[in-house]
Amino acid sequence: MFGRVIVLLIAIASGTVTSQVPEFAQQYRQRLGGAIDALAEVVADFRRDAEAENLTPESAIARLKLSDDAFARRRGVSMERASDRLESLIDQMKAMQNAGPIQRIAVFARHADGELMRRTAADFEPGVPVTGEGAISAGLGVLAGLIVSWMTMAGGRRVRKRIRRKRAGDHARDA
Repeated sequence: MFGRVIVLLIAIASGTVTSQVPEFAQQYRQRLGGAIDALAEVVADFRRDAEAENLTPESAIARLKLSDDAFARRRGVSMERASDRLESLIDQMKAMQNAGPIQRIAVFARHADGELMRRTAADFEPGVPVTGEGAISAGLGVLAGLIVSWMTMAGGRRVRKRIRRKRAGDHARDA
């Protein structure tokens, strides 16, 4: 009886935790959109400045990176990194938008930006999963919790049986 209660509690806890994955992914997508907007503004300003000097953004970055001024070289590297990151984040957002509800979680898991993940986790607020993907995620978590609990309990039963057999064998030898 006690074992069944433990299994049920583990399954409920597991389902509760996994039901938050879609909510976390949704909050991540919101933060992703904000990061894209912010980086796009910085990159657009840089492109306008480059065009004002009759340069392409790539040639402006190259020029900065070849500068004698250490600050300008660092700025060239940071602008190159910002442009690359913007492209990467846009690709990630497009992949998430083109994916179905469940696939979105897989896209999120495969391509999540580390910095955005940390920031999302720092501000994460759990939500009640009322979407289909939330229900599926919770169900998978309950199932995983049941399987892990069952395997753990089955393993424990095997260990207890071995101990009893060993004790029975030891008692038989002593007699």
